[in-house]
Amino acid sequence: MPRTYDCFGHNLAGVAQKRSDHTAAPAAPGKLRIDGVDAARALAVFGMFVVHMGVESLGLLSPEGYAWDLHDLVRGNSSALFAFLAGVSLAMMTGRTRPVRGEPLRRAAVRVLTRALFIGLLGVVLDALAVPVAVILTYYAGFFVLALPLAAFRAGALWTVAGVLAVLGPPLSYLIRDAFITPQPRTGAVTSFGEFFLTGYYPAITFMVFVFAGMAVGRMDMGATAVRARLLLTGGVLTVFGYLGSWVMLYPLGGLDRLVEQSMFMEGRSVGAVDDPQLLENLRAGVLEEAASISGQVPTDSWWWLAVNTAHTGTTFEIAVAVGQALIVLVMCMWLAEHARILMYPLTSVGRMPLTIYSGHIFVLALIVTPDDAWRTPWLWEGFVLGSIVLAVAWRLLVSERGPAEMALRAAGNGAVSLYDENRSGHSVDQRRPPSTH
Repeated sequence: MPRTYDCFGHNLAGVAQKRSDHTAAPAAPGKLRIDGVDAARALAVFGMFVVHMGVESLGLLSPEGYAWDLHDLVRGNSSALFAFLAGVSLAMMTGRTRPVRGEPLRRAAVRVLTRALFIGLLGVVLDALAVPVAVILTYYAGFFVLALPLAAFRAGALWTVAGVLAVLGPPLSYLIRDAFITPQPRTGAVTSFGEFFLTGYYPAITFMVFVFAGMAVGRMDMGATAVRARLLLTGGVLTVFGYLGSWVMLYPLGGLDRLVEQSMFMEGRSVGAVDDPQLLENLRAGVLEEAASISGQVPTDSWWWLAVNTAHTGTTFEIAVAVGQALIVLVMCMWLAEHARILMYPLTSVGRMPLTIYSGHIFVLALIVTPDDAWRTPWLWEGFVLGSIVLAVAWRLLVSERGPAEMALRAAGNGAVSLYDENRSGHSVDQRRPPSTH
């Protein structure tokens, strides 16, 4: 029987075999490997490179040019795209357009949980290197665990869950953090359940929206032109809503001025008491700069913070922008991967070994980072991107379609499923064996 693989290289035939008599694993339509998903994943990794290395590391786009524009574009959106594509992958591992149930779902769950354990442990190791990077892998592992209970849901239900969480999650987080949580300095990527769910760099209450949205897309027929058109339209609408809705709340409705009044410089005064227009503009710019520096969740000193849409704020508007742009990037990458396969080959090669490339760049940073930031030299980012592409293409041509970390991940998953099958088989034999007589 020929083997077929999902976008992370997992053997889907292994997930479906030995299924129960009452639950058949449906065959997913079309090609099971989607190069566009790989290309989008590569863009997410390269976007995180920009954030991790800073604008000083860009040579082609110097800080005096468009480096800050690129940084602002990819900050937050790259990690959101990474989580979104994790949802797509999970949907493909569990039946794609027709989610599996029963025994096939249980075997897929074993594989996913093994994957989560492997990635989580790797994230702990990378975090221990003390590189000035908010490592996402430990969060990423937890996202897979939280998503498993919804693995049998279809696209419509998953879109509903994502939408409800996007709307209710930000105010719920605000209420819980305001009532029960005192802000504490961060000592690692994630050091507690509170950080994982609410206060960390990639809080689950925000990022599970991206995962569920990705699962919903993975449940759709991504090869259909009509589906892609709807995804592209939805992405555009969400992006416009995220930007326009935030602008309306901050400017016509006065949210920005309310945040200015909340700032320490106003000491409880109204903006109407500020006679100097330039001073007022400076105060507004200071609030916007504070919003741009948030890494996780907005402060809890004013509800108007929920009106901003800057990266890593965890507001409904920020979530809408991130999901919208993820949809647009995915559709564009799928189209380009089909119509310019040779041009996209480097990106799809990197996207087939994202865990290897992501982990590798952290290990390299651990070797070159210095306390004085002198390591952030121009063309460093381009060097990392070029090195990643050369490594990925060479490995794909000469060794395997999967990177070394992905091969280890697959072996661990296969081993866990084999143990599960042996345990199930032994249990069934014990049940059928007649009782002994003496």
